[in-house]
Amino acid sequence: MSERLQPGDVAPAFTLPDADGKDVSLSDHKGRKVIVYFYPAALTPGCTKQACDFTDNLDVLAGAGYDVIGISPDAPEKLARFRDKESLKVTLLADPDKKVTEAYAAYGEKKNYGKTYLGVIRSTIIVDESGKVERALYNVRATGHVAKIIKDLGI
Repeated sequence: MSERLQPGDVAPAFTLPDADGKDVSLSDHKGRKVIVYFYPAALTPGCTKQACDFTDNLDVLAGAGYDVIGISPDAPEKLARFRDKESLKVTLLADPDKKVTEAYAAYGEKKNYGKTYLGVIRSTIIVDESGKVERALYNVRATGHVAKIIKDLGI
């Protein structure tokens, strides 16, 4: 398991398929700030709430120079169903082998109802225009998280 990213670290490069199977790279967003968020599974209540919150605030975030990318271990086909069912406007990327999720330290030990297991740790990494980590937030809550990001970034 990777060590958690810190402000100033170079954000790990990635290229992953989106919901339509088209490759999207972090480098495609060079010169823009990028909010990369990791979530456990499409079409689940918490992840739906979080994705809808990002979609509802996309104009505000984009106006402040931020692109938003959501990454989960789901297959592109499931991401397409998720996007279409919830009318999502954020870019959703598939990381089925969890290599990118692990590179961002968003995969690891979790506890739920007294059981310990490995899974996706709900995390948000904010990458600046030059590809460096501006903020790294781990174990975030699905509800209220987007509002907190907007407040913390002073948008």
